[in-house]
Amino acid sequence: MEETHTGKAALIQANYHTHTRRCLHAGGTDEEYVQEALRQGYDVLGFSDHCPWPYESGYIPRMRMRLEQFAGYRESVLALRDAYRGRIEILLGLEAEYFPRYMDWLLDFAIREGIDYLIFGNHYHESDETGQYFGKIARDQFDVYVRTVLDGLETGMFSYLAHPELPLRSLDWDEGMRPGFEAICRYCAAHDIPLEYNVLGLQLARRTGREGYPHHHFWEIAGSCGCRAIIGMDAHHPRDLRVSLYRQAKKNLETFGVKLTDRIPRVDFVRLRERKQKEKSE
Repeated sequence: MEETHTGKAALIQANYHTHTRRCLHAGGTDEEYVQEALRQGYDVLGFSDHCPWPYESGYIPRMRMRLEQFAGYRESVLALRDAYRGRIEILLGLEAEYFPRYMDWLLDFAIREGIDYLIFGNHYHESDETGQYFGKIARDQFDVYVRTVLDGLETGMFSYLAHPELPLRSLDWDEGMRPGFEAICRYCAAHDIPLEYNVLGLQLARRTGREGYPHHHFWEIAGSCGCRAIIGMDAHHPRDLRVSLYRQAKKNLETFGVKLTDRIPRVDFVRLRERKQKEKSE
């Protein structure tokens, strides 16, 4: 892995977690996100809409673009990259799950389509065709979430882990969760994988008055494990890029002793595929 950008001593303002209305639960045009990012002073804007999958069952997703829509997504992001070159850096990414039977396909897809990076958003168990949403699970499924996070990270395909404490969207914190979250944090610290401080979740907490994700207990663990954090706006509308939200997230992270980064590792997908193919042949 090599860093996305270098050369600036101070943190730049970057967001790599940006959705588009193709996911069926976001608003605004692609260019409106770029224009708002410029108004708010961003140096880097990464588009990372929910990954389309080649569903074997013919399943029609309700929270992501269909595979046939990807070409339009890619064309739009690359056109905006060219149009705004020199004013803001625009990256082509995807937020993807760990769906075991589709991971080889995803690696080939990332290479073929020139994907800049993948964010790991562990939303569903095995596939949203049949799997349960981890943001709304029973307490006895928490260990399944932890195991699949670790399995997904082990693929080496992801630049960072989005909303790592997603189950707390529905579950209340209890101390029995600590070992699982510690395992995630220790793995990310050992492999230098940033953890996302999710600003969309921060907005939800403000509206509801309930702390879900980000959760202070999780970030205390992250700080004690020596993890790096990256701020992810998880923008589903251009207004979600407000710099006041970014600054609040940065201020919150400072209280947990977590080192903040604006740089995401860039995975060499070609080299990764070669390594995996070699391992299979041995």
